[in-house]
Amino acid sequence: MKRRQFLRNALLTSGSISLGGFPINLLAKDSRLSKLAATSENDRVLVILQLHGGNDGLNSVIPIDNYDLYYSRRANIAIPKKGTNRALIELDSTLPTQAQVGLHPDMGAMKQLYDYGRLGIVQGVSYTNNNGSHFRGRDIWFMGGGANDYYSSGWIGRYLQQHYKPLTYPDDFPNTEMQDPLAIELGSDVSLVFHQNNNIPASISLGGSPDSFANLIDSLEGFTDEGIDPRGKPPTSLENSPYGKEMNWILGLEDKTEDYAQRLSQVYDASSESSVTYPETYPFNAPANAKRNPLSGQLQLIARLLDGGGAGQGVKTKVFLLRIGGFDTHANQVENYDPTMGVHATQMYHIATAMKAFQDDLRARGLEERVLTMTTSEFGRRITSNGSYGTDHGTGAPLFLFGPYAKSGVTGVVPDLNLSNVAMQYDFKQIYATILKDWFQVDQATIQNDILFRNYLDGPNDSGGNYEPLNLIDDNVITSVNNFITNKFYMKSCYPNPAKDRVTFTYRINAFTSVKLVLSDIQGKYSSTIVDEIKQPGEHEITVPVNNLPAGQYIYNFRAGPINESKKLVIIK
Repeated sequence: MKRRQFLRNALLTSGSISLGGFPINLLAKDSRLSKLAATSENDRVLVILQLHGGNDGLNSVIPIDNYDLYYSRRANIAIPKKGTNRALIELDSTLPTQAQVGLHPDMGAMKQLYDYGRLGIVQGVSYTNNNGSHFRGRDIWFMGGGANDYYSSGWIGRYLQQHYKPLTYPDDFPNTEMQDPLAIELGSDVSLVFHQNNNIPASISLGGSPDSFANLIDSLEGFTDEGIDPRGKPPTSLENSPYGKEMNWILGLEDKTEDYAQRLSQVYDASSESSVTYPETYPFNAPANAKRNPLSGQLQLIARLLDGGGAGQGVKTKVFLLRIGGFDTHANQVENYDPTMGVHATQMYHIATAMKAFQDDLRARGLEERVLTMTTSEFGRRITSNGSYGTDHGTGAPLFLFGPYAKSGVTGVVPDLNLSNVAMQYDFKQIYATILKDWFQVDQATIQNDILFRNYLDGPNDSGGNYEPLNLIDDNVITSVNNFITNKFYMKSCYPNPAKDRVTFTYRINAFTSVKLVLSDIQGKYSSTIVDEIKQPGEHEITVPVNNLPAGQYIYNFRAGPINESKKLVIIK
């Protein structure tokens, strides 16, 4: 096909080019010679996971404090507290009473992430005057504004503009310093979140694997020049006319498409397949269209692009956006015979298991400490359920943060269940400001003046209150994660020690989990299993006789959840 036919088709599709079924939207101009990039050394990555449709936060993060009121407000969809093998999962018995929550029974993998110091939960996230509209709500979250704002740019687009100054996108990209897309959206859209101020979106959309992109590009219409008009351009006299300039812009799409596609293809091919098994389907009864896990493929793709064969060969893309739908649950959110089953249950399982696999995959590739994942959803659901086993549009909902730098714990308290809607405890822009400052290390003046247009760290909010700084990111990751785990899973020193007749062992666990406590002599000739069973959360104590054992030095080993710890015991006569 001739290049001019490719150009005509490109115009008709508004710049959306499908490469072997993988749509890639490259809204860009001709590259110029790149300037030296005066950008930060920060190689941190943000993954935004959009829960499309408005997630029911009260059946995701379930109130334990005031559970009876929760049950009475939504009896036909309430998750059982106990008495069944599909009861809520108690998150953390060490939390203050007013923050005590459980997770949906299909979120066991997220409980594991929490126990290993890789999950933070923020309660009651919303914005002032939440209007409960899907489309307007998404725009508000994406633009990073308030209910009365109508920005034409998104908060990530504005962040990328500031991060890459003095370079500008698309003029100076790709270049030798930055060969990769600044942001990637998985799917066929380019969302408002990536739009820049007075400029085009700083992202591409990728609807599938980038493998073999270079070969696919060569086969596209228009990439073989034929005839006497090899560039498909107007006469030279029109070169500087609006028509000529627009044609040059369209021709620039070819070059940038080829540059990015070849780069993504090379990186993807150089990376290894995951050594971690990602979940494929929901293991219980569910509608056929909800069985397949829609996140696994997207998250595997991100992990492989960031890896690129290791040793810093992966993409330097700063932000990825992916989504999972099915959260607009006005009816049949749960099955009428079991409130723990149904569409919402499948979504909770898909998120929990895919995110657990993603974190394991990143850790296996040595990338985990570079990546923070944040969920968004345009609104939560109402506190009271409806008669169709569902929930209607609401306001606030919990937000999840994943990764070793996400400060594990619960920020905020159980919502006031006497209201019709989950009240706002934190404006979502507070979380954006915290991520910009503490994750991407953007200075506060830039956040206030150029990205969020307001001081969301400690300035006034729309209703005249104050936004206190949020402690969501912890740079002292190794110490903090270890302290988080050992405050919840531990073995105390046994007593008495030295012991003559009997000895008492005390340990604490923060989940229903398998516990194994073994006593051995240091020569390896004697071994006795003291505990080997699943125990409930809390502190446990067991006393055992030792007067039948020879005097000497012994080792007792404790294994439970994330803990594998050994200590010494001396027996005397």
